[in-house]
Amino acid sequence: MKKSLGEKVFDVFNVLLMVFLCVIMIYPYINQLAIALNDGTDTMMGGITIYPRKLTWVNFEAILTSKSIWKAAGVTAASAICSTVLILVTCVGAAYAMTKKQMPLRSFFIWFLMIPSYISAGIIPTFILYRYLHLLNSWWVYVLPGAFVFYNTIIIRTYLSSLPTALEEAAYIEGANEIQILYKIILPLCKPILATIALWSVVAAWNSWTPTLYYVNDSNLYTLQYVVMQLIKQSEAISKMTTEAMMTGTDMTHVKPTSEAIKSAAIICSTLPIILSYPFLQRYFVQGVTIGAVKD
Repeated sequence: MKKSLGEKVFDVFNVLLMVFLCVIMIYPYINQLAIALNDGTDTMMGGITIYPRKLTWVNFEAILTSKSIWKAAGVTAASAICSTVLILVTCVGAAYAMTKKQMPLRSFFIWFLMIPSYISAGIIPTFILYRYLHLLNSWWVYVLPGAFVFYNTIIIRTYLSSLPTALEEAAYIEGANEIQILYKIILPLCKPILATIALWSVVAAWNSWTPTLYYVNDSNLYTLQYVVMQLIKQSEAISKMTTEAMMTGTDMTHVKPTSEAIKSAAIICSTLPIILSYPFLQRYFVQGVTIGAVKD
């Protein structure tokens, strides 16, 4: 069909808007990549946009040869994998139970799980609770407190409600019990929503640094994002010192100039695993969000 002038104008505007949004979202990452590939001393002069002025791999070598970075990456990867598996197990089990109208006190349990999602005890009571549970300075503080997410449970429950009930009825006739139905019939049909929840959980665990700040003092248990946050703070402090020195004429030759570039290299390395894994889950992610959030 021949498009009208208004439709053509809308298409052009839509394409330009999408290009603009892509540019403003991609530019910061490309800028950080350019800084990471640029010489640290030259970076302090500013003006780096989307390409390095003095190409070097020194900053990435400093990150990839750092034992603290690799140790933090291992802690983060282990906690992200374990917490994601635990979230899937608990949320799928709770969601499957909530789909059963014959479950005793079903409404009570839904409200009982919903209320804590809106009301938080705060940092101090949480800290005291973790101390009595012996979670302080423990790797389990990254896994156990977030083992159940009610929002994810509701999303999975909505998805399960969209599945035909005839499948379960046929399984009951064949003599299957609830566990067999869940793991042999329901879960194979839930790949989209499970991939969606897994992606959310992995990204949240990978990007988390506040539990380390609040509850961990052992440097062997630092997460990757917490180490990156420390690099950012150091870079900001050095940048402030450099600015003040330029205004007062103070000699700053003793200050190591590569912190800004190393910070950018650490940001690139810490975000790369999530960026590389997303394309493999994108198909399930879109389908899972659409069905799990729209169908009732």
